[in-house]
Amino acid sequence: MYLAVDIGNTRTKLGLFDAAQKLVEHLVWETWANEQLLAWALHAGVEKVILSSVAQETGELQEYLGGYFPTHTLDHSTPLPFHNTYTTPKTQGKDRLAAVAGAQALYPGRHCLVVDCGTCIKYEMLDAAGIYYGGNIAPGAMMRLQAMHHFTARLPLAPMEVPESEIGNSTSTALQNGALRGASLEIEGFAQQFGQRFSPLYVILSGGDAQFFKPLLSIENLSLEPDLTLHGLNHILNHLYQA
Repeated sequence: MYLAVDIGNTRTKLGLFDAAQKLVEHLVWETWANEQLLAWALHAGVEKVILSSVAQETGELQEYLGGYFPTHTLDHSTPLPFHNTYTTPKTQGKDRLAAVAGAQALYPGRHCLVVDCGTCIKYEMLDAAGIYYGGNIAPGAMMRLQAMHHFTARLPLAPMEVPESEIGNSTSTALQNGALRGASLEIEGFAQQFGQRFSPLYVILSGGDAQFFKPLLSIENLSLEPDLTLHGLNHILNHLYQA
């Protein structure tokens, strides 16, 4: 069994994968301790571990788990199963690399645009030959609503809800349409532009707001993959021991 640990700002996701690279167990922990993670991993029959964190340093955890299993932390120097053409790899988010690897694992040999709908909306382009070209980063849904409230004197903080009409008939619905329908149109626009170069293009939604945006999008070959990052971490871990 391989264990993928994705440590975020508020939650930690655990993915347990079997020898066929199938996700057999998925856990989300709000709070946890190193001893708790070790006990769970030992009970689950874990053989190897990969860590990824956007929230904290993992050196202590890697050393702790490394006493029991081969443990690797994803960083800019990690060998990847795809060719990374990004020109500033040291500044690249590890979650972005894991998402690209997840697309490669789940949609091998296809042109994939990953759209990670989280605090920011991140776009990652991987072609069928396994070349990662990079992507784009834009404000996420709540960030757009909060920014209009924070940087103006009178605009309210509108709730994250999509109005029935695409024409706002109040300040709140105007803000919601501008932020939320605007973000969905942005996603569709990038998918259309990328698809002109890479066809057929498979668009993969992930991230906390992916379920929110999916009904708003009119895109061919659109899929929702909530565990994309875990699949990507496992794919990278397998690559490390096959290389």
